[in-house]
Amino acid sequence: MFQKDIQECLKTLNEGGLILYPTDTVWGIGCDATNEEAVKKVFQLKQREDSKALICLVVDDRMLKKYVKKIPEAAFDIIDITESPITIIYDEPQHLAQNLISADNSIAIRIPNDDFCFQLLRRFNKPIVSTSANISGYPTPNSFKEISEEILKGVDYVVNLHRDKICDNPSSIIKLSANGVVKIIRK
Repeated sequence: MFQKDIQECLKTLNEGGLILYPTDTVWGIGCDATNEEAVKKVFQLKQREDSKALICLVVDDRMLKKYVKKIPEAAFDIIDITESPITIIYDEPQHLAQNLISADNSIAIRIPNDDFCFQLLRRFNKPIVSTSANISGYPTPNSFKEISEEILKGVDYVVNLHRDKICDNPSSIIKLSANGVVKIIRK
């Protein structure tokens, strides 16, 4: 099942489609983070203003360096010492869909600690959008069965794994500016 899900996700992502998949935190709506049309579909499905930022996932430090111009040294320390999932907002993203980048020229990125996400990201070899599987303004679902019919019907592929798992909380989010300023956005 695991490999079939990976194959179907890769096919969907490469075609500019949306996937619904389990992450290391909550169920996420995902797409190719370098594809502007796919990112637009995520905003439409979530009924979310495109001025509100989305998170994307990368597989490791190497991929992170490809999509952020200058990574503050503190980022690697934070990633190494943090035990719970943490998303870091970086200045000066590059090579990503323009509509994924915030107005202040920043991007929120997480390296997930999840085998499915790891395998998918490694095989796709590009960042994947990861935004909670809910309509904007509604609560984040804690399990697959709490995901609305609208979201389920609005994606092109739904992963079959972990449908009985109760999800953890969303990741903590910090903004790590290139000038060294650290700001906690969500604990």
